[in-house]
Amino acid sequence: MSELRARIEVVTADITTLALDAIVNAANAGLAAGGGVCGAIHRAAGPKLAEECGAIGGCPTGEARMTGGYELPARWVIHAVGPVWRGGGEGEHALLASAYTESLRLAQRSELASIAFPALSTGIYGFPIEQATRVAVREVAAWLAQHEWPRRVTFCCFREDDAAVYRASLERIAAG
Repeated sequence: MSELRARIEVVTADITTLALDAIVNAANAGLAAGGGVCGAIHRAAGPKLAEECGAIGGCPTGEARMTGGYELPARWVIHAVGPVWRGGGEGEHALLASAYTESLRLAQRSELASIAFPALSTGIYGFPIEQATRVAVREVAAWLAQHEWPRRVTFCCFREDDAAVYRASLERIAAG
């Protein structure tokens, strides 16, 4: 588990300021600029991001697409579409897990060394932070145990309260 701790970190920051290979956008299915993390990424990246997203034409829930980072410090943006929370009985956990796995698959395919995730689906999509964090940490830890790429994953939380939930979840997994 010490290798896991060496490959995963939790930070409280604005994800648009991170100079990594890729940051993950909490995207909507249309890949359009929205509110929250998505809107912040689109604003910071500049208009070429919206143009490339428009050319892609969308992304189903549970999947991910990759674009350039344009004016961001990150070279790439991986747009992951998490589910809207509907109470937990409509496959939300599996769809959220898939959004993380598909993002990691894109990072692996491009041999991206570093990637940062926001708390997918926890904003306007309403996924409870504790449940979303368990899914995120479980999926990322399982992926890293089996794959070389990415070499480092950052969970980037805008609020310290959310970062504390991620740190606690990581500790539980590291403890076995």
